[in-house]
Order: sequence, then C-alpha cells, then structure tokens
Amino acid sequence: MEPFKQYFLGTIKKKYADFDGRATRSEFWYYTLFYAVIAIALATIDQYVLNPILGMPVNIAANGGLLQIIFALALVIPSLAVGIRRLHDIGKSGWWTLVALVPLLGIIVLLYFYVQKSQ
Repeated sequence: MEPFKQYFLGTIKKKYADFDGRATRSEFWYYTLFYAVIAIALATIDQYVLNPILGMPVNIAANGGLLQIIFALALVIPSLAVGIRRLHDIGKSGWWTLVALVPLLGIIVLLYFYVQKSQ
C-alpha cells in the first residue's frame, strides 16, 4: 500500500502539473501500474453496473463508460507530467512525448526510453 500512496497519490497530489524535474523508473512504472489497475476496475464497473443502469447501447459503451472518461480526463495532465519527468530523468527532452503520435513505432520508442536507467 505504501507504493500506492507514495507513487500514485503522491504524484497526483504533489506533482499534478509539475513538468520540471525527474521521475525515477519506479515512480513512473508504479504510477502506470496503479493507473492501469484503476482503469480496468472502472471499466468493469462501467460495463456491468453503470452502463446497464444508464441504458447505454453496446456500441457506445464500447468507447468507454462514464467513470472511465472522468478518470482519464482527470489524470491526463499528471500522466503527461510523469512521462515527461521520466524522459528528463534519462536525459531526453519532454518533447519526445510527441513521438507517440507516430503509429506503433512511436509507442515502441517511448517504451524503450521509459525502461532505461536514470542518468
């Protein structure tokens, strides 16, 4: 539970829009892990509880439920910030985040950067 408080909640509370500085590998990957776990839990709740209550058609619900959308919008800035700080930690500019706009190859390049050791 300590990594959740330190890396996920700490990143959201103390470094919400902090694009300066560095993020260690553990900070970045713990944040990513907890983000994914919460997103999956919210997707499950949306799919089996909230969407049937709201009467959403399956084709609309497949694009994301209400809880998923709120969660993603609330955490888009800290997610970008922790990714940019991780790039700073390996000696790269935060502008390298834009390489994700290149289909498939961009994500692979960013993944390679994110797993590198700190400098």
